[in-house]
This record gives sequence, C-alpha cells and structure tokens, in this order.
Amino acid sequence: MSNNYTKEDSGYTMTTVAEEAARCLLCHDAPCTKACPAGTDPARFIRSVRFRNIKGAAETIRENNALGAICARVCPTEKYCELACSRSGIDVPIDIGGIQRYVTDFEQQAGMKILEKGKSNGLKIAIVGSGPAGLQSATTLLEKGYAVDIYEKNTKPGGYLTYGIPEYRLPQNIVDYEIKRITDLGATLHLNTAIGSDITMDQLKADYDSVILAVGASEAKMLPMFDNQANVETAVDFLARVKGAKGEVTEPDNVVVVGGGDVAMDVSTTLKRLGVKHVTDMVYEEFAEFRASKKELAGTQKAGVTIVDGYVPESMTGNEVTFKHRKIDAEMKIKADKVILAIGQQVNTDGLGITTKRGEVPFIGYQTQDPKVYVTGDIAHGDKTVVWAVRKGKEVAEEIDKTLMGGRQND
Repeated sequence: MSNNYTKEDSGYTMTTVAEEAARCLLCHDAPCTKACPAGTDPARFIRSVRFRNIKGAAETIRENNALGAICARVCPTEKYCELACSRSGIDVPIDIGGIQRYVTDFEQQAGMKILEKGKSNGLKIAIVGSGPAGLQSATTLLEKGYAVDIYEKNTKPGGYLTYGIPEYRLPQNIVDYEIKRITDLGATLHLNTAIGSDITMDQLKADYDSVILAVGASEAKMLPMFDNQANVETAVDFLARVKGAKGEVTEPDNVVVVGGGDVAMDVSTTLKRLGVKHVTDMVYEEFAEFRASKKELAGTQKAGVTIVDGYVPESMTGNEVTFKHRKIDAEMKIKADKVILAIGQQVNTDGLGITTKRGEVPFIGYQTQDPKVYVTGDIAHGDKTVVWAVRKGKEVAEEIDKTLMGGRQND
C-alpha cells in the first residue's frame, strides 16, 4: 500500500496543458494575478504557455515565487487565483495550479537556472527556520546581495513541507530540488541547531546585521482527555512518521481522526492510501463551516473516508470515544483501534525573545521592538498557507533591505 502513498497524480502533457491554457480569456486587467498572495502572476505565465513559450512561463513563476513547484501542488487555488478567474462566469476556472505544475516540472527537467545571486553588499542575515517563509526570505535577500545563513533545529530543511505534507501531494524530491536551488544561490544551512541551546539570540544579533524569525507552527495541540492515551497519536507525529518511512508503516483497521482542517484531510486520506479499512473523521464544524479546502475535502471523500460533521469529543475510556453534537441533543460512541488528533498546531518561541498571542506576534508587520529582529511566516499576521508564507517571506526581505540599504539596487 505504500506505493499508493508515494504516488502523485499525473499532471498535464504538452498537448493537454496547451488545451487548458487556450481556455484563458487573456484578461487585460487579470483578476487571477491580483488574487495571488505571492504575486506569482498567473495571467502572464498562462499567456506564455498558450503561445508555447514554456521557458518564459518558468521565468515568470520563478522570478516571483522561489517555491513555485511547491505552490503549484499545495496552494488552495480555489481560495485565491481560481476563485477570481473570469472563466468561472462561463463554465469552470482555469486550472492554474495544474498549469504551474507543468511549467515548473519542465523547468526542472530542462535544468533551467533562473535565479541569480546579486552582487555582494557585505551584509549578513540570519534566518531561524527553514520552512517556506524562511526559504523565500533567503532567496529574495540572496538576489539582493546579502549573505544568508539559515538555522534549522531538525535534521532536514523544509519545515512542514518536509515533515507534514504527504508524499502523494508533495513529493520530497520536489522539496529537495527547490531547497537545492536556494543553497546553490548561496544560502548556508545549519541543521540540528536549536536557538537557545545550540546558539543564542544574542549571538545571532552580534554576528548578523539582521535576524529573521521564521519559525512555524510545528507543535501539535492536545486535549486533556486524550493525553497519555496509548492509542492516541497527533497528526503532526503521524504525518512525519509516515513521510519519513515513505509509507512503509502498518496501521490498524479502524482509525478515528478528530479535526476538520486540511491537516485532518491529509491524515484521513493518507490512512486510506495506506490501506486502512475504516477511517472515520469526526469534525467540530458542520459542512457549511468547513475549514478544509474544497479540493482536500473532495479528495478525502473520494478516498472513502466517513466524515461526520458537527460533533465534539466529550470523553475517552479505553478505546471508546464519546462525541456530542454541538447543536442538537445527540451523542455518538465509537470504538477505535487508534485515534489521531488533528485539532491544530502551535508555535514554540522558547529562546527567541518574543511573545505571541494565539500563535502570532501581537502586532501587524515584521519588525519587532528589537530593530535587529524581524518575524515572518506562521508567527506573522496573515493566512497560514504556503503561498502566504512566500508573500510574507518576500515582504520581510524587502523591509530589511529598505532599512539596511535604503532600498538601493546593487550596481
């Protein structure tokens, strides 16, 4: 069953991507481009594909988004560019993510080198965290001539891209390739390095001109009734364990998932791809309130997962979990071999010298009270998607450049 876990769905061919691009209305003031948080400019790269200029399309994507191949696969496009697509008024929106995936796959297969390091300006930046926001920050700064060191507490870079998103949605070789582009540009990775124990913030501030805190929400939340239960696992641990083993794991036949976001959908679909017979997802929200993307929800339903909406876990005794409905007088008891909790994640800011409220710093923007320290990614205000991480990574880099260099271009 592990082969099913690692198998990514097929993408477009040259013929089919041309057919899809031909559906584009070539809007003069393209709403899809305005709706992209990362500024990837889908209108421009789709126009290039339509006229068979795949190289030009790749340049458009890569110049605006260092993680273009990743966003093509995991971005909830139905919330952003495809929601705004003018074609929606005629039939269905353009498959922007699918076209972007074709272009970035072509870019990789052709060995294109689009990103270029800027002339050195003699300034050094430290980035704490190698998730999407940290990687994009590094790229933008490298292109402007900064030296960049990335500090990562784990053994592999990528953050949730590496440890969370399932292989069938985001193959690890794609993540590795995107990161290699950034290290080839000049970024230095310091793995297995935790801030506070291996190196302190004071050291970073002394050694670098600015420090970016790009830590993600990597720690799972827990409900007291499930704590220390032998047959309970968090979604964070489950997804990391399965991805690290390339799907070579054995799970029991009857699993209950608690949660209704994209992570819960990833867990539920992964279980079915691993061959688990009975997967039941118990969700706090009712269907009209679902937080998961439509694409992820549809994939989970297609995989055969039973989704029960509107229920809240009340207690757990042995292998039996009791749920109560939020609005009506109803109760469900389910016996399960295993329970996986996907009820949210939180940020660990120990040793970073900042405070957060509900997972974010208590201000809008990137510069902290310490003028040398900036935040980005999950702990900065804004959506918690990869495409928004790219946006925040670009914006914090631009703000640092404006502060340190006055926004001057390298000669």
